[in-house]
Amino acid sequence: MNRIVLGAFCALVLVGVGLFWLQGRAEVERGAPPPDLAGPALAPDPEALPSADGAGMTGPAPPESTELTREEQRFFRYDRNRDRRISRNEMMSSRTDAFRDLDTDGNNLLTFEEWAVATGDRFGGMDADGNGWLNAAEFATSAPVRRAAPTCRC
Repeated sequence: MNRIVLGAFCALVLVGVGLFWLQGRAEVERGAPPPDLAGPALAPDPEALPSADGAGMTGPAPPESTELTREEQRFFRYDRNRDRRISRNEMMSSRTDAFRDLDTDGNNLLTFEEWAVATGDRFGGMDADGNGWLNAAEFATSAPVRRAAPTCRC
């Protein structure tokens, strides 16, 4: 009995494999280029660079770059909307890196009030004419002092 069941199962497997083989025959796609019958002698050299005739063609002009001074770059890091004025909110929003250094009561917790008071005082010290924004000259007074590079003691 086991031989009959096993033989029937094998016959069904072989019929299934045959059906998948018949249905899965590869067909040449319409519009596909003909196969390379000439062999590798007429095949393009894989080391050769492609070439094209670019006579009369022009590409887009490269974008113009303006050279900004170090102080102008620093100014535009704060001036988010590029109106050439730094508002109090712009000054405060860009000071997040120094946030950890502003803990005045030393409890390792920095409240927004501690940070806003220190940043507002700094902004007030830089705003010489008291108009509520910094121009480039006022902002230049806050430039960090650059240290000389340490010399090597090899």
